[in-house]
Amino acid sequence: MTVKIVTDSLSDITSDIAEELGITVVPLTVLFGHETFLDRVTMTTDQFYHRLTRDSVWPTTTQPTPAAFIEVYNELAKETDEILVVTLSSKLSGTYQSALGARSMFEGKCRIEIIDSKLVAMGLGLIVITTAKKAQAGAKLNELTGAVVSALPRSHIAIYLDTLKYLAKGGRIGKAQGLLGSMLSVKPILTIKEGEIAPLTRMRSLSAGMDYLYNFAAGFANIEELAVEHATTPDAADRLVERLGSLFPKERIYQSTISPVVGTYAGPDALAITVLEAAKR
Repeated sequence: MTVKIVTDSLSDITSDIAEELGITVVPLTVLFGHETFLDRVTMTTDQFYHRLTRDSVWPTTTQPTPAAFIEVYNELAKETDEILVVTLSSKLSGTYQSALGARSMFEGKCRIEIIDSKLVAMGLGLIVITTAKKAQAGAKLNELTGAVVSALPRSHIAIYLDTLKYLAKGGRIGKAQGLLGSMLSVKPILTIKEGEIAPLTRMRSLSAGMDYLYNFAAGFANIEELAVEHATTPDAADRLVERLGSLFPKERIYQSTISPVVGTYAGPDALAITVLEAAKR
């Protein structure tokens, strides 16, 4: 039986890719006041960013419940006896704990392994995608678990933000706290370090930020996979992909929109690049 791969919606894996590779995506939840929406299920990214930039109600988010994971485990156990779950960083969300809690309550005979990626967005997504391809090729659970663990240190993300106010308001600013004093005058570029938000540098404009993102990717000698994401600036993302074509086949660059839950903290006009570095031989 093929190992089934599960992740959460903060992997930013598109529905087309999820369907093609047999990936089950468990959605987190966005709340506007008393209105509740499942990330990319009952609220699209376009609907979310429209409300984020126009609504007076500030959105909040919450992780999936253990019950949501139990439902997934029960459905997949009809098709397989091995499941691999890879979640976003446990330092940013309780999703990992929900997946663990569900496993402890699961009464089926399916073997379930759960990994805290300590990543988010396509930093997580590229690893899940490459793992799902291995699963489709026949790799078993032990092999896939080892592949994920070895890939985690090779996933590198840089995120350009137009402002830090959403991150600060949402309480997820982490090690980027030191940038708050210049919040209005600079455009921060952040990364994920040890599972938390951490600063890389600061820029004065989107143009300078795009230069930095390009040079970030150019700093890697061997790239296995590459992804570009945006919140509300598809044209900027397209321009970055075109430019990155000099480093990596542009038809192989994954493009995605930053999910509503990530967008709650990143805000509009965010732009991100993820490099999955090739393993050393």
